[in-house]
Amino acid sequence: MLVIEKGKIIVQRIWKSRLAKTSIGALLIFFSLDFFFPIHTDVSYSTIITARDGSILHTFLSRDDKWRMYAELPEITPTLRDAILFKEDKYFRFHPGFNPVAMVRAAARNLLTGRRTSGASTITMQTVRLLEPRDRTYGNKFIELFRALQLEVHYSKDAILQLYLNLIPYGGNIEGLKSASLLYFGKPPVLLSLAELTALTIIPNRPSSLRLGVRNALIVQERNRWLARFRRAQLFDDAAITDAESEPLNAYRRDAPQLAPHLSRRLRAENPNTPIIHSTLNPTAQATTERLVQHYADRIKAYNIHNSAVLIVDNLSREVVAYVGSSDFGNVFDGGQVDGIRAVRSPGSALKPLLYGLAFDAGIITPKTKLADVPTNFGSYEPDNYDRRFNGPVTAEFALANSLNIPAVALLNEVGTPTLVSTLQKAGFTAIKKQAKELGLSMILGGCGVTLEEMTRLYAGLANGGRWGS
Repeated sequence: MLVIEKGKIIVQRIWKSRLAKTSIGALLIFFSLDFFFPIHTDVSYSTIITARDGSILHTFLSRDDKWRMYAELPEITPTLRDAILFKEDKYFRFHPGFNPVAMVRAAARNLLTGRRTSGASTITMQTVRLLEPRDRTYGNKFIELFRALQLEVHYSKDAILQLYLNLIPYGGNIEGLKSASLLYFGKPPVLLSLAELTALTIIPNRPSSLRLGVRNALIVQERNRWLARFRRAQLFDDAAITDAESEPLNAYRRDAPQLAPHLSRRLRAENPNTPIIHSTLNPTAQATTERLVQHYADRIKAYNIHNSAVLIVDNLSREVVAYVGSSDFGNVFDGGQVDGIRAVRSPGSALKPLLYGLAFDAGIITPKTKLADVPTNFGSYEPDNYDRRFNGPVTAEFALANSLNIPAVALLNEVGTPTLVSTLQKAGFTAIKKQAKELGLSMILGGCGVTLEEMTRLYAGLANGGRWGS
């Protein structure tokens, strides 16, 4: 008896040793294949520009012309998570990427019926198929299983679920639950009702036949069928399900948000691989500014001026509050798509406050210093006032307040053009750097090139006690 027991112990030890070696060998093979054949989860997402309050201002197609918007983890609400897991993969939190029990059950059913009647794909396996579409063969199935294991090794369950929800198809070039939520319901996923969420969870399995905005009646039938299943499983509150069943489906194809076009294109160009770009724009201020710019542009057309641009910056935080590059972005005849905030234009008399400030700092004048507003010839340059009048002796503060040209040119002649040019270069005026050798006294009256962005930054510095910042 003792020998037999010892024999059992010896056999058991040999069996455990072989199992350990087999397991170690399998792990070595897996990680070797994982190293040489890594899974790529880099996805081309649509670019989303958001406002200060998180609302969406503008969206762009992805590089492969898809509406594939990136949903962040907080946007996957508990209701959405529970509904999708109940429908697609109840054991998602527990399996290693595939469900062996479901696979055996599906294989048995398929063998008994002689055709494919049941699948066993987990959310992880479906994510692999969305990342790497392949023909449905047994060989590809093994590759899919391997890729599923790779996903589970390298990513958390929440990250895999997030990736799945960002890739599921909704027909046409719309992919991802967030895209469908915005384009068919006009709101982000966090604001969807139970009825709307349920409708969006059933469509990816049949994106061709269950077309939102086209087959809404059929979608309601399928939605209510799944709501009944939710009720039987006690997944959600019974009253919530009853309300969802009676809720009409108000889904139709909406236009993607296209606000603040100039800033949105600029931010996208500066952040090409960022799916969600958070701006500091105030939506109310932006809409108000766009309306005012449009009305102003309509008024000045009589003077053969066809465009305007406005940049509003918070002087304290230096954050951009409103950004309007033209009065009408869609107007191709008047250069509506040209960003007037970055276009090089003449500053007119807008540099005069800086010149007077430099003169004050140098001790050349004070606000009460008398300046001569009389016809003056500066070599071959003879400036004139806008109203073609001369005021004689005036104080510096009067000359600046009334934007008199002759005192400003005389002051620049005394301060020195290089001093003003050097100050503007330090303040980031790029066109001034290129023009530096060519600039003369006329620059104080607009004889140079600047951008509205540079001027706004300069004036924000004046409002901040003369401290310039980007």
